[in-house]
Amino acid sequence: MLWNNKTSAKNTSSTDKGQVTESYAQQYLSKQGLRFIERNFHSRQGEIDLIMLDGDTYVFVEVKYRKSKGFGGAIAAISASKQNKVKHCITFYLHQNGLNEYNTPCRVDVVALEGDITQPQVTWLKNAF
Repeated sequence: MLWNNKTSAKNTSSTDKGQVTESYAQQYLSKQGLRFIERNFHSRQGEIDLIMLDGDTYVFVEVKYRKSKGFGGAIAAISASKQNKVKHCITFYLHQNGLNEYNTPCRVDVVALEGDITQPQVTWLKNAF
C-alpha cells in the first residue's frame, strides 16, 4: 500500500496524488525489468513523468490517474496537445544529454492507473504515441 495511516486520498492534493501515482508506476515498471533513470524532467516544452531504460531503449513514460473511467478514463485524458508537448520535451532531453534523436532507441509508454488510488488497476501501453 502506498499510503500511510495518517494520509487519506480525500485530503491529498493533486500534486501529492501525482507523486503517489508516479511512484506506483515507477515500482510497477521496475518489477517488469525496466531501470529507473529520472522522474519529472522539466523543460520549457513540458514535463516527462518518468524516464526508464528497457535494455538500451530509453522509455519516456506518461503517467495518468483517474478515479473512474467516466469520460474515457485515464488513457483518454492524454490529448494530442499533451502528446506534442511530451515529444518536444523528449527531443530537449536527448539533446541535453548528448544523445542523437535519430539513432537513440526510444519509445513513449503510458501507464494508466484507475480506481482506488491505494490499489489502482494498471494499464501499460508500450509505444503509445
